[in-house]
Amino acid sequence: MFKNLHRNIQIRIYTSFLSRVVGSMVFPFMAIYFAKELNAVYAGILLFIQLIVQFIASLYGGYLADSVGRKKMMVIGEWMKVLAFAGMIVANSPVFTSAWLTFLMLLVMSISTGFINPAAEAMLIDVSTKENRALMYSINYWAVNLSIMLGLIIGGWFFQTHFFQLLISLLIISLVTLWMTKVLIQETFNVTAVEEKGSENSYGIKSIIQSYRTVITNVPFVLFTLGGIAILSIEFQRNNFIAIRLEEEFPKRAVTLLGNINITLDGVKLLSLLTVENTLIIVFFTVVFTKWLKGKSVQKVMYVGFLLFGLGYSILAFSNNLTLLFIGVVVLSIGELMYVPTRQSLLAEIVDDSRRGAYMAFNGFVFQIGKIVGVLGIMIGQVLNGIGIGIVCVLFAFLGMVFSRWALMKRNRKHKVILKTNIISR
Repeated sequence: MFKNLHRNIQIRIYTSFLSRVVGSMVFPFMAIYFAKELNAVYAGILLFIQLIVQFIASLYGGYLADSVGRKKMMVIGEWMKVLAFAGMIVANSPVFTSAWLTFLMLLVMSISTGFINPAAEAMLIDVSTKENRALMYSINYWAVNLSIMLGLIIGGWFFQTHFFQLLISLLIISLVTLWMTKVLIQETFNVTAVEEKGSENSYGIKSIIQSYRTVITNVPFVLFTLGGIAILSIEFQRNNFIAIRLEEEFPKRAVTLLGNINITLDGVKLLSLLTVENTLIIVFFTVVFTKWLKGKSVQKVMYVGFLLFGLGYSILAFSNNLTLLFIGVVVLSIGELMYVPTRQSLLAEIVDDSRRGAYMAFNGFVFQIGKIVGVLGIMIGQVLNGIGIGIVCVLFAFLGMVFSRWALMKRNRKHKVILKTNIISR
C-alpha cells in the first residue's frame, strides 16, 4: 500500500523520519542544556524567543509556499538546517563552547523549520487524494511516533555524555535529507501561474494578515483554538519545567529492568523512559480506543480526556516517586487517547469547508503558541514549586474544557439562527 503512494509522499516520510530520530536525541533536552550552561531563567527566555521566531517564520513560510513553490522553500530550509547544525558543532566542540552561539544556531534552525513544515504539508496535500489521504497520514503518524521514541531513548542515555557526537549525527542526517529533498522530490506548485497574475506587495505582512482575516473573525473557531492552546500548554511542560525539575530533583538510583538489566537512573534518563511509555501506549492502544469511542458522546469523552490529561501531567510536575510517575503517564496517555480523536472530529465541524486550508493552517499555530506557553513554565516554575505547577496543569485542563464548551455552544446557536433564517426565507 505504501508503494502506491506518490513518490513525494514516500520521500517526505523517509526524510521526516530521519530528521525526527536525530532531532529527538537533542532538542527535547535543550532546556536542560541552557539551564546548565546559563541558568533556568535564561533557558526559559531563550527558548521563548526561539519559539516566537519559529512562529513568525511559520506564518511567513506558509505564505511563501503558495508564492515561490513547495520544493524551493523546502530546499532553502534544508540548507539552513545544515548551516545551523554545523554552527552548533563548532559551538560545542572539545576546544570551544558557547551557549550563545548555540542559541543563535538554534534560531537559524527554527527559521528553517518554519520554512520547511508548511511547504511540506502543502506538498503532501497536492499529491494525495481523498482516497489515499487517510492512509498517508496514518503511515506518517506511526513513523512520527516511532522516530520520536527511538530518538528519545538514545538522547536520554547519551545527551549529557555525548552531546558533541549527537550534533555530528544531526549534521550527517541533515546532509542526507537535503540531498533527498533536492534530488528526489518533485515540485508540485505552479509558480508560473502565480507570476502571471502579478505579485505586487505579495510578500508583505499586509497580504499575510488579509489572508487570515476570515479565520480570525470566526469566534467559535478562535475559542476552540484557545481551548487547544490550553491543553497543549500542559503537554509542552514535559520538555521544559518537568525536564529541568527531574534533572535537578530526581535522585540517581540503581534500578533493575526486565529482571536482570541493572542501570543507574537519573532525571534525564527517567524523562526519556516516561516519554517512551507514553508513546508505546499511544501506538498500541489507538485502534482499541477508536473502536471504544463509537456510539459515545464525543463532547463528554473529550472533556474527560482533558481532565485525565491535566491530572497525569500534574503528577509529573511534583512527584519523585518512580511508581507514581509511571502511573501518571498511564493517566495522561488515556486522556490523550480520549481527547485527540474527539477534538479533531469536532474541529472538522467548526471550520468553514470553503476555507479549510486557511483554517487548518491557523490551527497548526496552536502547537507553536502551546510551546511558547510551555516555555513560560520554566520561568513560572522558579516562583512556584512543583505542586504549584501541578495545580496550573489542572487549571489549564479546566480552561480547555471551558473554551471548547463555549465554542461549541456559540457554533450551535449560529447554526440555529441560520436554520431559522432559511425556514423563514422559504
